[in-house]
Order: sequence, then C-alpha cells, then structure tokens
Amino acid sequence: MPAALTIQLNGQPRTFADLTPPVGLTQLIQALALRPDRIAVEHNGEIVSRATWDQAQISAGDRLEIVHFVGGGTPT
Repeated sequence: MPAALTIQLNGQPRTFADLTPPVGLTQLIQALALRPDRIAVEHNGEIVSRATWDQAQISAGDRLEIVHFVGGGTPT
C-alpha cells in the first residue's frame, strides 16, 4: 500500500491518507478545501509564486506555511 503524505503544515504535523507523495501543490490546496485566490504559500522556507503552483511538488516531510487573507477593517 502506498504511503500517505505527511508534512508540517503551519508548524503542525499533518497526514493526508488519500495523497501519495509527491503531490502537486494545487492538489494539496484542493485537499485542504482552500480558496486559491485568498492564500499565499511558503514551501520549505521559500514563497511559491502562484504562477508556479502547478509545477511545485510536495514530498513527505516538507514544511508548508499557508496564510489565508481576510478582508475587513474600518472604512475611512
């Protein structure tokens, strides 16, 4: 049986039983049910340009930080 993908996501270990490494970043974002237009991704200490998400491969043990943008504030 293929090994599940286990990574560090925002500082916490996370296992994806349905994903077998290597996994495309776009596929991982879909598995997390995140809206791609509202996040930024750092992969092993490097910011991943949105234009290269389709080429970025995630392997077991990789470290990802995903920041979700939130609107709001006080109108001026």
